Amino acid sequence: MKLHIFNPEHDIALAANLENFTAPHAGRQLRHDLGFLPLLWAGAGDCVIVDDVDVARKAAARLLQRESALLSQGKSRGFQGQIVTLKEVVGKAVDGIEPWGWDAALRAYLLRKGVGEQLLPTPGQIADTRALSHRRVAASLLPHLRVEGTTGEAFECQSAIEVGWLLERYGHLVLKAPWSSSGRGLRFLETSRPYLHDGWLKNVMAAQGSVMAEPYYHKVKDFGMEFHSDGQGGIDYLGLSLFHTQNGAYTGNVLATERRKREMISDCLPVSLLDTVQTLVCQRLGQVMAHRYEGPFGIDMMVVGTGSDHFLLHPCVEINLRRTMGHVALSLAPRVNPAEDDEVVRVMRIVYEDNQYKLKIQRL
Repeated sequence: MKLHIFNPEHDIALAANLENFTAPHAGRQLRHDLGFLPLLWAGAGDCVIVDDVDVARKAAARLLQRESALLSQGKSRGFQGQIVTLKEVVGKAVDGIEPWGWDAALRAYLLRKGVGEQLLPTPGQIADTRALSHRRVAASLLPHLRVEGTTGEAFECQSAIEVGWLLERYGHLVLKAPWSSSGRGLRFLETSRPYLHDGWLKNVMAAQGSVMAEPYYHKVKDFGMEFHSDGQGGIDYLGLSLFHTQNGAYTGNVLATERRKREMISDCLPVSLLDTVQTLVCQRLGQVMAHRYEGPFGIDMMVVGTGSDHFLLHPCVEINLRRTMGHVALSLAPRVNPAEDDEVVRVMRIVYEDNQYKLKIQRL
């Protein structure tokens, strides 16, 4: 059996790079309330490790009930895995462990709880995951994806002077910490207030060695592509992720067939451009990730407006070297079934209500 773990604090833990790491309260609660999510992709006989079995089972039951009511077939697909605590499976026959994302803190935690070291990535593999998660990797990928119909530049700066040069050149920048979670570690800088984030800039450079700077683009639509790396140079494309953000933070995903999602994007971009970029990503990142990373990952992209109803594709805003909410959405998306003609578009949202996080699905 495989063990599945939802550790949404992964990005923050990766930035901290500490074995003894305590996640912020919001991250701990998200893990507690939505720990059941890996049931969506767990196989028969697999176990999903949660903090509270009763809470996880109730949340999973709510999702099944809600999904059944929305599906045209009137029935749910069901779950194959079991919800358990880590204590229940330590010492039993385990084939592998698949968390949301691997970091030093999770590896150390599992070791302390008695999980065999042979089941865990080595410190070197954790270091590779962290190195590949640095935003400079996304910046270095961009030139290889810049075909006709695309835009996008990103620069790594080691000093405030370099940031100043870029600000003079572009007039409006987005500054990003090399490692940070969605909606965090991001600042906007304009020539009218060039010293607005000097303190933040100094702190990020001291802690992480540099800062990433990008020209500000007029975003029209967020979306992404989801992939899986086999660790040997092969990259599989899994599907499109159409998602929503607010102030840089994730708020929800569209649930629809791949065909319907492509139609939605085609309002702004030719689908042939998406196919070209998808192929280039698989070719380039296959080389980069070979023998360094095995597992799911996603690339955030965006449609950029340039005026006069003309749009360009920014093909690599960032790379998330972990499972993403886009993967969750793909697990919940309607099956391709021409007989049923299930092209109803739904939306999946993470909401905070009644003092807990909930996964909700609604028709658009």
